[in-house]
Amino acid sequence: MIARVIVDVSLDREFDYAIPSELADTVQVGSRVSVPFGHRHVAGYVIGLPATSAHDKLKPIHSLIGEKPYIDNTTLELARWMSEYYCATLEQCVRTVLPGAVRRKHRKFKQQRWVRVDQSSEGRDQRSENEKQQRILAILAENGGEMPLQTLLKVANVSESPVKTLAKHGAVAIESRDDIRNPLKHYNIIPTAPLPLMPEQAEALDLIISQLDTTIRKHRLPDGNRGSLSYKASSASRVVGRASRVPEGACTPPRPILIHGVTGSGKTEVYLQAIAHGLEQGKGAIVLVPEISLTPQTIERFQSRFGDQIAVLHSHLSDGERHDEWHRIRDGEARVVIGARSAVFAPVANLGLIVVDEEHEPSYKQAEAPRYHARDVAVMRGHFAGCTVVLGSATPAMESWSNARRGKYHMATLPRRADSRKMPAMRIIDMRIEAERTGHVNVFSKELLDAIQMRIDEGEQTMLFLNRRGFSSSLICPKCGFVSECDQCSVSHTYHRSEESLRCHICGGSQPVPAKCPQCGDPAFRFAGMGTQRVESVVKKCFPHARTVRMDADTTTRKAAYEEILGAFRHGKIDILVGTQMIAKGLHFPNVTLVGVVYADLSLHVPDFRAGERTFQLLAQVAGRAGRGDVPGEVIVQTYTPHHVAVQAARRLDFEGLCSEEIEFRSELHYPPAAHLICMTLKGKHEGEVKYCAEILSKRIRDSVGNAAIVSEACPAPLAKAKGVYRYQVITRSKSVRAVGTPLKGILAEFKLPRSVTVAVDVDAVDLM
Repeated sequence: MIARVIVDVSLDREFDYAIPSELADTVQVGSRVSVPFGHRHVAGYVIGLPATSAHDKLKPIHSLIGEKPYIDNTTLELARWMSEYYCATLEQCVRTVLPGAVRRKHRKFKQQRWVRVDQSSEGRDQRSENEKQQRILAILAENGGEMPLQTLLKVANVSESPVKTLAKHGAVAIESRDDIRNPLKHYNIIPTAPLPLMPEQAEALDLIISQLDTTIRKHRLPDGNRGSLSYKASSASRVVGRASRVPEGACTPPRPILIHGVTGSGKTEVYLQAIAHGLEQGKGAIVLVPEISLTPQTIERFQSRFGDQIAVLHSHLSDGERHDEWHRIRDGEARVVIGARSAVFAPVANLGLIVVDEEHEPSYKQAEAPRYHARDVAVMRGHFAGCTVVLGSATPAMESWSNARRGKYHMATLPRRADSRKMPAMRIIDMRIEAERTGHVNVFSKELLDAIQMRIDEGEQTMLFLNRRGFSSSLICPKCGFVSECDQCSVSHTYHRSEESLRCHICGGSQPVPAKCPQCGDPAFRFAGMGTQRVESVVKKCFPHARTVRMDADTTTRKAAYEEILGAFRHGKIDILVGTQMIAKGLHFPNVTLVGVVYADLSLHVPDFRAGERTFQLLAQVAGRAGRGDVPGEVIVQTYTPHHVAVQAARRLDFEGLCSEEIEFRSELHYPPAAHLICMTLKGKHEGEVKYCAEILSKRIRDSVGNAAIVSEACPAPLAKAKGVYRYQVITRSKSVRAVGTPLKGILAEFKLPRSVTVAVDVDAVDLM
């Protein structure tokens, strides 16, 4: 018997090993094994069990790691597709589908000692038991006959000695059990029942349920391969909805469903009821949320509906918690998984539904290889597993919107807020007029200051949004024009007032604020621009009696800080919350009646073709935090470009109007969603070397793909230098990823880059900086 194995070494190759007779009945596709590799043993994963091998002498597998397979057939199919589509090695993709805490073979469940009453000792002689022993037995009886040892000792106020004596006499048994680390143990949950639905919600739910109830035959793999994944994945362009080849023996999977619902329209309630229906049918579910929105509110809402059936997977978990949650999911103890992008790979058995909430969020894109997009991977997992995929957003990505318009996705629309609450009124403040009126640039307009004061007087809450942390964005000398810049990155320093330092938000480097200009010696330094620290400072000066708190990456470094701030805000202990995009999405606070966008232009003038789309999304999402209770909400947007199409579309909440203009200009320039964009970034310490390699790569790709793609010249990245490394880009635009991806993998395999230069391939890039 033969096992085809990929090892934890990035070679992008598969190796055949012989299966020893003692392992013949236990080695399966997806098993983790230890195999001889050179002069050492390395871990690997069985990806197939072929009948024959091209090699005569095969080394035997050394041992099996774990009793059950770590990866099922569908997830292996997904990993192979990711390898082809995202131009990554298969080893990278297999490592990606398993959390690091699970891959480490030495990690086991933490053990905890329990004490239980031994039922077989009921007829024992109790006369010799002293007061402490009797107290121990009484406490055990009150708690169902068993308790963790340490808890028992604390409650009974005794040492281990009387417990050991009882165990010696056979009255109790002391045993070791797996101590499952539960990240949700501190949540106090009150069970909730399904809420009545509005007609639009009911229609969306019916559409999901109709797909959940459709029987999809699971993929059958060719006989004789015993699960070998040797077939070639079809065109990766199916991620964006184009026709795809379905593996032999499978029915066509259901089309993804896009729920386009305004903020507060009750999308989450639709998800909850759809998941409940799936659970009744014996099907599991995965719910993806952006990392920034993984709040106590989200978890509590799902746990109050599904109790111990849920598991969470996100970056704030410890390795031990992540390990235990993953095994709970694989063992079927948790049927609903909530998490950030990596949760799309959760080993949920009989998966029936995948929900991608806020599907437009850039945080669903992985920054390291393989640079996958969790939304697209969710669509492909649904394709392979034959399960329903639901994408939800108030401001869908242009790619998803285009797919729905072309009939590749189903679409359900929720145009009204739940309970028919009114959408907040939005006012656009032209800060140019404000500057003329006062003679200088202000942080707040008079209209926003008056609105904040009114909310304080009424006992209502305010959220102020600015997507830039720090006090000021730069330090400028008014005499000679010197700007303090990071010598490792091509960006200016940001002034942080709390620690009186200049910090680079790219490399993290910091230095003290100089007493005078390093160039001309003038002491009259001026802090230009603004960040959340400055907004907080001005708010406290203008409203000294208001309880103001700032929430950004600088104030949420502790694990529990995020939950603590939002918890205090929810309970009315904070009047004004100042924050970055952390506060922009996924939060429900009924007492928030005012949202102020301090500087809407921040994301509007970056060198990215998605700037208008992202500005609209941010404004619409942050505006959605207002007026979610009984009192109507108001949104005040301060901007220096009030007539920009994205700002005006956000004011009217006219998503379709924005889409028609955006898609028209993108089609002319062959940008997504009209084409696929692949960005190759070359990095190195020596600029000339990086530039030369980028130019050679651009020419070779152009010669290889011909007219199948538009290939850019090599040029410096918008962020030309980061952490002391120079960066050049080559960008391709094509109708098909395969038209570029296949020849690109061949070019990179033959193209011998200098050791000092690396290349990163980003398929369907969402960030061109």
